[in-house]
This record gives sequence, structure tokens and C-alpha cells, in this order.
Amino acid sequence: MSDKPQDQLDEQQGPKKVSLADAIKQKLAQKKADQAAARANPKQAGNTNQSAKSQMTKKVNNQRRRTGGS
Repeated sequence: MSDKPQDQLDEQQGPKKVSLADAIKQKLAQKKADQAAARANPKQAGNTNQSAKSQMTKKVNNQRRRTGGS
């Protein structure tokens, strides 16, 4: 065997399995970090509120009025 500790041997063999809860926690932490970075520098973050703009300018659906629905 080698002189390396057991945890380093496991990393060399390939990607270790991550539980679903750990994966969700990592994803949430990454999302929070991205949001914090976006607040720190809003110009670099890009347009994240694009859906709100399209909601404001969307055309009203008046199908019920046109077709004489109940």
C-alpha cells in the first residue's frame, strides 16, 4: 500500500457519491453566493428581472369578450 491517508485514496479512484440532501445544500449555497455577488455588483449580474418586464407589457387575453362567453 502507499503512505497516503485513506481519504486521499478514495478521491483518486473517482468521484464519490453525494447524498441528495448534501447535493441540495451545495446547490442552495451556490445560489445564495450567486445572489450575493449579484447584489454586490448589479451591472455584472445581467438582467435577472426580464420576466417581470414581459408581464408588464403582455397583451391582455380578451377571448371571452370576443366570443361572447359566459
